[in-house]
Amino acid sequence: TDLVTLGVQGLVVDENSRILLVRHGYRPGWHFPGGGVEHKEKVEYALSRELDEEAGVIVSGPARLFGIYTNFEAFPGDHVALFVVERWRQDRLPKPNAEIAEQGFFALDQLPQSTTAGTKRRLDEVFSNVARSSAW
Repeated sequence: TDLVTLGVQGLVVDENSRILLVRHGYRPGWHFPGGGVEHKEKVEYALSRELDEEAGVIVSGPARLFGIYTNFEAFPGDHVALFVVERWRQDRLPKPNAEIAEQGFFALDQLPQSTTAGTKRRLDEVFSNVARSSAW
């Protein structure tokens, strides 16, 4: 199939430069919150919707598009748009559920042991000026 899909992920940074990560109930590791962009949905809206659904995060200012990555290992034709989110609030903390088992803010030097390799690579690109990859 020649289907092209697009997902969004939010690299949410708090005032102490900690990063929001979530642990899903259906796949291993810690990831940035995010999900799929629906048909006829604006990318920025999908980001806001997913952050609210998964983490109770309300985007309160423009998110910065950091990069668009291929994610062909996960699904042929899949792409991920990574946004850096620095202006936000969290009015509620969703209860753990089947989709999101846990969430938390972590310092870059205190990431959970099971943080995924792709998540770590993106953090290095954003914060350590490591050369950007085109693949997630």
